[in-house]
Amino acid sequence: MDFFAIIIGLFFLIKGGEYLFDGSLAISINLKIPKFIIGMTVVSFATSAPELVVSVKSALMGYPDLALGNIVGSNIANIAFVMGIVVLLSPIKIDKVFYKFDWPIMMLITLLFYYFLKTGNFLSLEEGIIMIAVLIIYLFFILFFQKNRLVDEEVFDNRVNKKYIKIFYLIVLGGFLLWLGSEVLIKGAISLASKLGVSERIISVSIIAFGTSIPELSTSIIAIINKEEKISIGNLIGSNIFDMLGVIGITAILSPIYIMDEKLITSDLVWMLAIAILLLPLVFFPNKMKFGRQEGIILILFYIFYIARLF
Repeated sequence: MDFFAIIIGLFFLIKGGEYLFDGSLAISINLKIPKFIIGMTVVSFATSAPELVVSVKSALMGYPDLALGNIVGSNIANIAFVMGIVVLLSPIKIDKVFYKFDWPIMMLITLLFYYFLKTGNFLSLEEGIIMIAVLIIYLFFILFFQKNRLVDEEVFDNRVNKKYIKIFYLIVLGGFLLWLGSEVLIKGAISLASKLGVSERIISVSIIAFGTSIPELSTSIIAIINKEEKISIGNLIGSNIFDMLGVIGITAILSPIYIMDEKLITSDLVWMLAIAILLLPLVFFPNKMKFGRQEGIILILFYIFYIARLF
């Protein structure tokens, strides 16, 4: 029953994020907000909404390892599993801006994230504010200097021209399902961890993190089906950056996060760093400036090994 509760909770979270995405995108386009802003704000927020709701709710309910493990596990899943699946389906050409901007920025933010957690084994209100400030700086840089690289929302044009009453319905229903899903998921996860004799950390970095990464996977697959060439590694990296700065930043502001399980730092964060570092050599070997099936298999094998060692 606990595992079933987790599945139902994840389903509600995914559907809630989808409804919120549809409603937010429709109102943004109805208001004639530029697509590059929609791509940077609506898409990033909607695909990270499950992580945000679960992390905030977990921290407020007194389960900090669930809150943090969800983000660490989701970042690992986004880079290793989601990106692996995406390039297996459709190889991606890499441009120079990846190793000149995307990867260095992600690594700097990951190291900042690691430093905050390593010093004191908790994230304070002040550190949460710093994270949000860094996120705002990052968004301004993207919007004003790299807006041509943002997701082009042509692939979602079938969601426009909705009446405002339907938009309101979608946003309210999406918000309700996110709340309900988080309630069911967290309670099911805590109960399952207790019965299996494993830590909240293991459940959060594996099952919960995998489930909350599904929106990123589905969004990427929709883009591939629609032959949207602008979907690139940068979009998944951007999602990880938003999770580390936005989701954890907001969570720490609302409720400081104290780490209960040391392995979140000594093991999971190290794996997150290692997989992020792995991306750079994969850009040049075995296929230079291209992410194809070989790179996808390597990433997925790393993810499988990471999950297998947890249990």
